[in-house]
This record gives sequence, structure tokens and C-alpha cells, in this order.
Amino acid sequence: MSNSNPTLILVVGPFDPSGSGNLPADAITCAGLGGHAASALSAIHVQDTVSTEDIQVMTPEFLDDQARCVLEDMHIQAIKVGALYSVESVQVLAQIAADYSHLPLVLHLDTLPDHSFLDDEDPEDILSAILELLLPQTNLVLVEHNLIAHWKTDGLLPGAETETPVKALQNFGAQWVLAAGSPMRPGQYAYLLHGPEQATFNWKGQTPPARLNNTNGPLGCALAIEMGKGADVPKAVEVALALAGPLVANTFQPGMGYRLINRAIS
Repeated sequence: MSNSNPTLILVVGPFDPSGSGNLPADAITCAGLGGHAASALSAIHVQDTVSTEDIQVMTPEFLDDQARCVLEDMHIQAIKVGALYSVESVQVLAQIAADYSHLPLVLHLDTLPDHSFLDDEDPEDILSAILELLLPQTNLVLVEHNLIAHWKTDGLLPGAETETPVKALQNFGAQWVLAAGSPMRPGQYAYLLHGPEQATFNWKGQTPPARLNNTNGPLGCALAIEMGKGADVPKAVEVALALAGPLVANTFQPGMGYRLINRAIS
């Protein structure tokens, strides 16, 4: 029996009953990578492998209580934040990040939720709150290159016209940005890591299987675990890519929609 303790991660995000991504999929991934995922739910989805049908958003008070209850009891070593569905929820997480600034924070940015799922909330307002309140406290942002390029084109990432989407994120205070699927040359993509003082690193990427859901979910978990162990960001990314790559290569088709990552295969 091993005496080594798992790395303790607080995962903040929605509950996906299909197991496509977020919770509980992140908890399974963390366990397979040598971590233990405590969690704070930001929302509960009604979702299958085809689409999300409804989102029940947790109140900011409930989200705050969940996170602080765990943080005050357990020796959490890093925080991973996924989808947030209200400006007040962002405010709560920003205050928690400030109160626990010694913990590495990994922020996984993803597509904005559909307006129809949110009561009196504008997805663009939520993104603005994330950029202004949470990014300045984020150690590492994980995001798809095409997503932030789209946000930049639509004017959702304010900045000079000559700035890249990654630079626009850094202008909000993000220390490091890992852009997945960054084009290198025709038909070739990479993970590009951008850091302070124009530091850059790159790792060769592979095009994921068609119609695969939550492609970067395992990578986000691996990043949080490695940073929770104390690795610096470039080393954490290098190790996390090596750990997450084999997971993403194993997929299956459980329903009529997207393929899912088979997290049971290590």
C-alpha cells in the first residue's frame, strides 16, 4: 500500500450528467493522474452527448460556501476553474482567489453559454467580469486559439488592433497563457505557451478525433496537479501534455452525439 498522498485540487465548474467533461469527469481524470479532486459546483446541466438542454445555476452564496468549506478544511494545493454562469459567481471566485493567493490558479476558458440558459445574465458581461476580475489573479489560462481569435474579432477582447488575442489576455493580468491548437504552418498545430517578458514555448499538437467533446479537459486537470506539486509553469505544461495526450487518444461513442474521452484507460 502506497503511503504517498494525492495532490489535492479544488475543481470549480458545472456538473455534466453525461460525463462528457467538467464534473464528475474532472474528478475521474484527477484520480487517474495521481490527484484528488474536491469540488464546488457552479451549475448543474441537463445534458447528453448531443447538446446541453438546460443549466441550473448555483447561487453565488452557495458556490462561495462550497469552496470555502473545502478550503478551510483540506490542504488544497491548486485551484482549477471552469465554466461560470453569472457575474456574481465570478466575483465570488475572484475574492476566493485573492484570499488564497498562495494557491496556483488554472483557468480553463471555454465557449460562452447560450443566452437562453441564463436568467437576466449577458454572456458577454460574464466574460468581461472574468477578464477584469479573475484574470489578474490567474497563474495559467488554458484556452483554444480559435476561441480567443473569435473573441478578438468580435470585439470581446479589447486591445490594440495589432495585438494578438493572447497578448490581449495578458494585458488583463494573466501571467501565462497556453493556447491550444495554435496554427504553425498549413496543417500543423501546436500548444503555444506565452509568459512574462515575452517568454514563449511550444509543443507539437495533434488534431483531435472528429467530434470529440472536452478535448482540453484532461490537460486542465493535469496542469493543476503539476502546479499543485510546485512545478514552474513551463515544466508543468510539458509534463501535463505528456500525461493528458494518451487520454485524449482513447475515445468512444456512447450515444448519438460527440465522442467522449475514455477516462478509464490510463
